[in-house]
Amino acid sequence: MSPPHSALSILLSAALVSAYSFTFTSKPQQCANLSLQISGSGKPPYSVLIIPYGPSPLSNNVEVRTIVSQQFPGDDSSLSFQLKFPANSQFVAVVSDSSGFGSGGTSVAASVLNSSDTSCFNATHSVSPDFPYNINPANQVVQCSPSRLWWTPSQVQGTPNFQGVIPGGDSFSIPVGTITNVTDMGTGFQWVPTVRDGTTLLVVSGDNRGLGTGGSDLFTVSAGLNPNSSCATNTSPSSTAGPPAGGSYPTNASGGTTSGSSGSNNTGAIVGGVVGGLAAIVVLGLVAFYIIRRKTGPKSQKERPVNLLHGDPDDNEPPSSYQPPPYLQPDPYLVTAPTISSTSARTDHVRNSALLSDSLSSAWRQSAVTSLSDPRSTTPELDAGALTPPTTALGSSRKSGMSRQLRAVNIIQHEDAGPSSAQEPAEPETIELPPAYTNLRKEPN
Repeated sequence: MSPPHSALSILLSAALVSAYSFTFTSKPQQCANLSLQISGSGKPPYSVLIIPYGPSPLSNNVEVRTIVSQQFPGDDSSLSFQLKFPANSQFVAVVSDSSGFGSGGTSVAASVLNSSDTSCFNATHSVSPDFPYNINPANQVVQCSPSRLWWTPSQVQGTPNFQGVIPGGDSFSIPVGTITNVTDMGTGFQWVPTVRDGTTLLVVSGDNRGLGTGGSDLFTVSAGLNPNSSCATNTSPSSTAGPPAGGSYPTNASGGTTSGSSGSNNTGAIVGGVVGGLAAIVVLGLVAFYIIRRKTGPKSQKERPVNLLHGDPDDNEPPSSYQPPPYLQPDPYLVTAPTISSTSARTDHVRNSALLSDSLSSAWRQSAVTSLSDPRSTTPELDAGALTPPTTALGSSRKSGMSRQLRAVNIIQHEDAGPSSAQEPAEPETIELPPAYTNLRKEPN
């Protein structure tokens, strides 16, 4: 039956914590009265603890602020007292009732506004707490790692008390464990912080003279070299996700305020939810469109191996507008007969020889051009045996102006002789050249 009982206790504690709240009914102002109002069903008497937060705004870092603990008169739910804090300084307020410390909530760091009254503090004299306290390891609070809180007994009245304050979050009393005396670490006890790492934490000390008489220190809880979260639970002190306590009050020197209303937080959550929902709908729509397109779209042709011996069946079908090229119609090759006629019947031997040489060269060039321009024809007339000088019939043919004739074309189909036999020694090749006509002499007259 213990688990249900524990759960019921947690629910009842939460109900008590949220049973009442407080608000600032006046803006914090230098040397002016600060007013608070309790609303809800708390258990009087009520009290408020004002803790300095952040550095001093005065020159030379003069600290004139002290921790203020004020009791509400009797069972009253309202309180007004003079705030002896300089302008542009900050503080955190914690309201409690008879049910426990911090049951009414904790404000965020509130800023003090300026005024013309400076009579409530001495700007050249720093104040100090009634007794100092120490923490070991020094200047740090590590999540779930033991720390020692200690003091000098001669400076304390009664047994010291310690509180943990999280600005804008939970505030709690630090349980005092077994008090021991340790050399070089005075009188004190061991404390295991259950506050999660990254949390801003104020440790406040007091004694029989009141809360906060030992001063306060500001820490940021760390995870340590070997992070350990075994001590942290759902009920561990933390910064609350909702609006901070205290209602509306300035949080900076320019007068910007914070509000206890949760409407802005709800609006942000609603906007975030709407944007997230729209983004999810867009993503789902794109996925559905992609799937439908893949199913209904034209199927891509699958890859096929390439066969160079057999073409693609689709390649054998000519397009509808395909026109086959016309067959090659060979034209007969026309050999132009020589038309050069001799104007004189009497030519000497030298002139005939020169003419024969020119005619032979012309015939040779004509044969070369003919063989290059028409591969079907063979070399015209200029065989190995045709390189001999022409006879006098050439001269008569020039005179007679022969008509153009069609020349027959012989086509020879060669057949493969098959594998060659053993190669026989090559016979010497004979190349015949025409006479150079370099040893011509004039006949004597």
